[in-house]
Amino acid sequence: MIRVHHLNNSRSQRVLWLLEELKQPYEVVRYQRDKLTMLAPDALKRVHPLGKSPVVEDGGRTLAETGVIVEYLVERYGPDLAPSRQDDRYWRYRYWLHYAEGSAMPPLLLKLFVDKLGVLAWPARGIVNGQLKLHLDYLEAELDGGPWFLGERFSAADIMLSFPVETARARAGLDDTRPKLMDFLRRIHARPAYQRALERGGSYAYAG
Repeated sequence: MIRVHHLNNSRSQRVLWLLEELKQPYEVVRYQRDKLTMLAPDALKRVHPLGKSPVVEDGGRTLAETGVIVEYLVERYGPDLAPSRQDDRYWRYRYWLHYAEGSAMPPLLLKLFVDKLGVLAWPARGIVNGQLKLHLDYLEAELDGGPWFLGERFSAADIMLSFPVETARARAGLDDTRPKLMDFLRRIHARPAYQRALERGGSYAYAG
């Protein structure tokens, strides 16, 4: 059985959601963040040297990095959640899988540190906020073609993009001035598989 090492309020929530969409049986091993540092516990380092989540064990393989995990699970268990290589949307799909962590998350992480540092981070604040606006405007425009990031087709790309969009709502000012992104959040939060993943994963601050 697939085993997911799941940290509360983290990227690993997407893996639980994906597995629910795939209707695959899985086991959840839960970890809680340190209340002072908000870092993962050292116990995760016994699973993977970096001590990060998600980590998935399946068929003798141990996989880290959300993008790789999503690609692996879709290829092995749910090809319907990705276009075929012959589909014109295939490379757009792959782009979004990598964009979510490679481009969208870095300014959101910087925003977290800038806000914690207060006046000490003032010189960086304008740059970070400018990058966040750039990305949110870009994502809003990319939803012009339909309710999902591949137009009318829901895919694992939407699952990957859920965490940066949820994080942007929590800490980067995403609100109803960008109605397409807010509608995207409402749609994903209403999916039965998303709700089942919340039950399996426990408290998740970004679902509200």
